[in-house]
Amino acid sequence: MQTRRAMREAKRLRSRRIRAVLAGGLVFGLGAAMTLAAWNDSEYATATFTAGRFDIVGATDGATFSSHATTGAAATLSFAVAPTAMVPGTTTYALFSVKTANSSGAGTLQLTAGTPSGTGLAAHLTYGVRLVPTAATPSQSCTAATYAAASASTSIVVADGSALTTNGAATGTVPQAVTANGGNQLNYCVAVTLPTTAVNAAQGLTMTQTWQIQGTST
Repeated sequence: MQTRRAMREAKRLRSRRIRAVLAGGLVFGLGAAMTLAAWNDSEYATATFTAGRFDIVGATDGATFSSHATTGAAATLSFAVAPTAMVPGTTTYALFSVKTANSSGAGTLQLTAGTPSGTGLAAHLTYGVRLVPTAATPSQSCTAATYAAASASTSIVVADGSALTTNGAATGTVPQAVTANGGNQLNYCVAVTLPTTAVNAAQGLTMTQTWQIQGTST
């Protein structure tokens, strides 16, 4: 009887061990499936950004352009009639051309008059500014004839007879520079007049004026 019981107990023990091994095998198998490495791949994209610039340059002869970025470096206008001995009824003309520099973006231009200095001649002078075409000889773009011909409202920057402190009412547009020579230029023709009504007290007086062409990128 003890032998049969012992045999039955031994069978139950072996059955438990087999189930334990199978259970362990199932757990091991599940663990192996969860730890398999996944394949992967990646894509990357990058870019470098560089800010552009807006730069304008000016010329008093319509051809030789350079930077005049401060009042201390202002270009000296070359008036057709030397403004050193003006008499009543005299009008003298000077050209100042502006364009975008090489590789510059497009922009708008605004003429601003400074505060005249000197001994008081500014109170007796008037002026006007018009945009004139570029002549075959650029230095001849601004004359009495070209100034008179540029009478369209779109060409008038400062009306004739204005005080020397008058700012430009119209804005000009300069295109983006696409060549080594920069963009197309705008020719400002400045006409300064000592009216026929100038009083005797104006004799011998002096005046210095500086105009600013302010460019703004668009």
